Amino acid sequence: MNHSGRIGFLLLLASLLAPVKAQDIIELNTGTILDVEHDVTYSKNQHGLITEVISPSMEMYFPTTNNDDLCPAVIICPGGGYSVIVYEGEGISTAKEMAENGIAAFVLKYRLPGSSADDRKNLPLKDAQQAIKIVRENASKWNINPEKIGVMGFSAGGHLASTLATHYRPIIDNPENTSLRPDFQVLVYPVISMQDSLTHQGSRNQLLGDTPTTEDIRNFSSELQVDSNTPPAYITHATDDVVVDVDNTIFYFEQLRHHKVPVEMHIYQKGNHGFIFKHKTWTVPLFEWMENSGFLTN
Repeated sequence: MNHSGRIGFLLLLASLLAPVKAQDIIELNTGTILDVEHDVTYSKNQHGLITEVISPSMEMYFPTTNNDDLCPAVIICPGGGYSVIVYEGEGISTAKEMAENGIAAFVLKYRLPGSSADDRKNLPLKDAQQAIKIVRENASKWNINPEKIGVMGFSAGGHLASTLATHYRPIIDNPENTSLRPDFQVLVYPVISMQDSLTHQGSRNQLLGDTPTTEDIRNFSSELQVDSNTPPAYITHATDDVVVDVDNTIFYFEQLRHHKVPVEMHIYQKGNHGFIFKHKTWTVPLFEWMENSGFLTN
């Protein structure tokens, strides 16, 4: 699918969802808490897609049921080919479902790599690392289990999530030595690889530029960065995905399996890219996996 086709597909996804009311929003760089009326951390286009992140931030959703037990948490990275962010469709709607099922959810507004010529390739990862740092350091205040903090990503956001899962050694200031390693990873029709044979070209161009170095291609190909300490993973994709080849998921699964990392993979026969808008029950096996893996209790 060409770039214009990709953007058209994202606009269609965004148009399927009505606007939602925000909860608290925290700026990653300052720790400032904002409400929706005063959230100036991003710009949207007329279709509701985020086109520029002025200051990285997280929108926070907490379980609505009263429970004295500490809850798990997930940082959600919506996709958009590293050119826009499908914030409401893949972010807000997912966060609400997580909260309804006892999981604290934090929707990440990460800086798009095209927004700066300086260190563009590391901007999204820096924001993801800062996000998990803040969640883990505030776990007690937010009634979160600090040992059950995961990352979830869709499409290019799946690339960001898998990058955090394989690159959790700090590239941000971390004098507290807070662990930046997610306790689990959930990847939904993810871009995994930057290699020519697998990558989604638009995502690679946005992240690494038109002529990336061999070193950058390898460093940002998550399937090549897996080791035995990579977090447990749940991965789901559709066989007929014409935007991001399902081999991204299969190759990553194979590397995790060979390194004896706990991993579960669900492949739909049909659904194409963005199948979460068609398969409304796609989270059912995810929650079962979280329960079976000890990350979520009934």
